[in-house]
This record gives sequence, structure tokens and C-alpha cells, in this order.
Amino acid sequence: MRVDIFLAERLALFSRSQARARVVSLAVNGAPARLGKKLKLGDRISLAWADAPGPGVDPEDIPLSVIFENEDVIVIDKPQGMVVHPASGNSRGTLVNALLFHCSRLAKEFEPGTVRPGIVHRLDKDTSGVIIAAKNASAHDFLSRQFQSRSVKKRYVVIVKGVPTPSVGSIETRIARDPRNRKRFACVRTGGRVAVTSWKVIRTFEGYSLVALAPRTGRTHQLRVHMRQMRTPILGDPLYARRDQEFPEATLMLHARSLTIQIPGEDAPRTFVSPLPERMRAALDRLQSFSPRKGL
Repeated sequence: MRVDIFLAERLALFSRSQARARVVSLAVNGAPARLGKKLKLGDRISLAWADAPGPGVDPEDIPLSVIFENEDVIVIDKPQGMVVHPASGNSRGTLVNALLFHCSRLAKEFEPGTVRPGIVHRLDKDTSGVIIAAKNASAHDFLSRQFQSRSVKKRYVVIVKGVPTPSVGSIETRIARDPRNRKRFACVRTGGRVAVTSWKVIRTFEGYSLVALAPRTGRTHQLRVHMRQMRTPILGDPLYARRDQEFPEATLMLHARSLTIQIPGEDAPRTFVSPLPERMRAALDRLQSFSPRKGL
């Protein structure tokens, strides 16, 4: 039996959708686990969860850039600066607020008080690009299973300081919250959770490069932490990079370029693509004068 089913049906703590919204941390036999983990007799579960949310999240008339939409899902090109779902300090102006206005039936399809209706994955506030949301509970489960099984393909593009070597490769580390700065995460030797990222250098400039990233896992700040670990931090990263002298006003140059996922009712996966945002195009235009060295 899956952990979320056990919590909902055997312990009656909350529903499966509430578990997704409220569970803060989960471990099985002392090891970090997902809600989809299968349990066996004798397993010990340790979990912490947030209090039940208040009356709900208010719809807000916030413009959305819609890449694709049908009766089950909606794919959005999220702008930089937009928080995905309400949390402490961000109760309004989020993607969820916008979705509740755009999809009038969304609130009715999920448990009352759910603060993340339809959300199956997230992007950091300062990361732009493709994000998909479910418009009903069955679509939410269908999409969530693909993220849990890691069958979803996510592709990002970044502008980094320096040049990763070799030009194509993969990094695997364990990532945990940084004890010296609770807003950050760090690579650790023990504990934490395994994180794997593949990279490919697309183009190099004098002191900078454009890189494609493919995460095989979905840890918080994974790409930002891995680029810092490789000594090629993402340009404009306020947490993991120093202010750049050439681009002092740069914001995070991290963009979710594409998402490949199967839509409910379809036989094959689709790929949704977001064009490179203006902030990155402008930076690349300026980098043209930085003695481009090669294209890959």
C-alpha cells in the first residue's frame, strides 16, 4: 500500500490530496520518502504536516501566458517573479490565484481549503518557463504518477559564469538544507537526498556559457546547487552566486525550456516548449561581444 493511501484510508489523517498539500516531511524507516512509496509490514513512518489551511485561496485576475489547455490540464509559460502557490509571505499574486480565476471550476474539483489546487510540480519564484497544472483530481493523479516515476522529461537552459568541463556530462550528489543558511541547499556527503543532473554546453563566450540542463531528480534548488558545485554558478543567482561585475543587474538566468509529459486520454507524451525570455536574449546579445569561442 502506498504511503498516501495508508495515511488516508488506514489512519484517516487526511485525504490524499490534503496529504500532497500538507505533508512537510516524510521518512520511512529513517530514510526520506515520497507519498507514493510502497509500504510493507513493519515499516516505521515519520512525518510532519502543516496545519489545515484557512478558507481557501482567492481567485485573482492575473494574465496568464497559456501554451496549451484542454478540459483536464493547462500548460503555462510562467514569468520570472511569480510564486507558484501561496505560502508564508506570498498569499496573493501566485499562479494558483491566477488559475482559480482562469479555471472557474478548479476550486470545486479539489478539497475545500486546498492551497495548491491542480499543482503537480513547481518552479522557483525566479525561474521562468513551462509548468503544467491539473484541472481536476483525476488528471492530478495521472500527472503526479508520472512525476513520481520520473518519466517526465524536463529541460532547462541557463547562462552560467565559466564553462562546465567536460562539455557534456552528469553530476550526482546528495543535497540537504545548508545549516549555515536555511534559505539555501548544499551538496553533502551523507544524509540529504540523491540529486542527478545532466548538462550539455550549447555555446561558450569569454567567461560565460549557455548550457542545457536535464534534471533526473527534482530536488529543491537542484540545478542552482549543482551549477555552484561545479564552480559555474548561474548568472544572476542571488543565493548561490556573487554579484557579477559585467551584469550587476542580472536576475536569475534559469529558464524551464521544455516539458515532455503524457496528457490524460492520450497515448503518447507531448512536448511543450517556452521561448527564451527577453532577459536571457538580451544577455546573450551582449555576450556576442565577449569573444565567442565556439558553438556546440
